[in-house]
Amino acid sequence: MDIQKALAAFSTLSQDTRLRVFRLLVEYGTSGAPAGTLSTSLNIPHNTLSFHLSHMSHAGLVVSRREGRSVIYRADFEFFSRLIRYMAEDCCRAEFSTIRNDTKRKCSIIELSHCCELKENVP
Repeated sequence: MDIQKALAAFSTLSQDTRLRVFRLLVEYGTSGAPAGTLSTSLNIPHNTLSFHLSHMSHAGLVVSRREGRSVIYRADFEFFSRLIRYMAEDCCRAEFSTIRNDTKRKCSIIELSHCCELKENVP
């Protein structure tokens, strides 16, 4: 992943409505959800939601498919995994994070160390 794609994704997610939409789409998993369901669940007007979904799509965070008269949106987990991997590999020092592939579960495991330790005597 290049820095421009990462910046576009983080810029997109830095807006309240888009972050809420993305989190809800993650909950729906790979099956996704119709735009109307998202609109109702988050109490967002359809035209406002459409604007945000378009922005998220251009940033690579969501994909859509048509089913009859409905448009089904889902989080692009492949893109988001690459974004997280980019942050862990390219932005974190090796002493703080490692990434390993779990072949049994067919996923990547990111292990963070040192960054989460509590420091003593910190006011």
